[in-house]
Amino acid sequence: MNKLLGIILMVLVIWGCQSKAPEPDIEADKVREYAGDLINRALYSQAIGQYVYYLDHYKIDRRERANVHYIIANTYFERLKDYESALGSYLKIKHFYPESTLMDEVNKRIVACLERLERSGDAQQVLDEAVQLDPRDVRKKRPGAVIARIGKREITQGDLDFELSQLPPSVRDQFNSKEKKLEFLREYVATELMYDTARRAGLDKDPEVIEGAFQSKKMLMVRKLLQERVATKVDIEASDIELYYEANKTEYAEKNDEGEIVKQKPFSQVKDRVAQDLYTQKYQNAYQGLIEKMIMAEDVKFYDKNVQ
Repeated sequence: MNKLLGIILMVLVIWGCQSKAPEPDIEADKVREYAGDLINRALYSQAIGQYVYYLDHYKIDRRERANVHYIIANTYFERLKDYESALGSYLKIKHFYPESTLMDEVNKRIVACLERLERSGDAQQVLDEAVQLDPRDVRKKRPGAVIARIGKREITQGDLDFELSQLPPSVRDQFNSKEKKLEFLREYVATELMYDTARRAGLDKDPEVIEGAFQSKKMLMVRKLLQERVATKVDIEASDIELYYEANKTEYAEKNDEGEIVKQKPFSQVKDRVAQDLYTQKYQNAYQGLIEKMIMAEDVKFYDKNVQ
């Protein structure tokens, strides 16, 4: 009986090992090559499945395993916009393969995932301020008479004034009358209602919404940086405007169809245009100087010949 039991156990062990082994007629390199081809043909989910099969069924050293997990994570991040799955894969590299040379990039991608998922401290703080539900805090930050309610949330005159102040001046001027302000208030409440409904529907986790929000945040950050490091550096004196006019007089003259000067416009007539042109030129110079410094600092290289 014991002998029979031993034979059965041996058979089970052999069968179990065989069931976990890769198909003998497929080499490991072929599986990885196939997974890569799937990515090239935009079959991303199938590619991830093959990479997981590759990890589960073949004997691979730690460096290779970290690289494959990184490919899987990048596929989730860049191709599928599935930032939760990408985050899980990057964290796996961080915890299981901390010695990997990829760790610097992995850490950057972890931060990027958290930003897109609105789980970084800064993003969460901004979200908390935007979705202010405590009426006492609203009144404290933006005081004024209560002009509308959404459930328990109060909207004050301060809220309305703040929202109007965020509009471009040309648009803001259209809402000076009480009637126009009431119209804006109703539109504002409608937007808040739709936003609340969208959040309850889980659209804040929609990949397109997350990516769009991240891109908008990125552009706002870039604009803020340009304001601080470029626009504030542009200093124009009154004498500079006149000197620029004298050096570029032909640009401000009336010309015929052949490009010949018919009449030279006086400085007083084109002063505003000259000032704008000078500002644009100085802004562009400051911008190019900033970019060149960044390119050198980050050791940027362009491979123009590789561009198709």
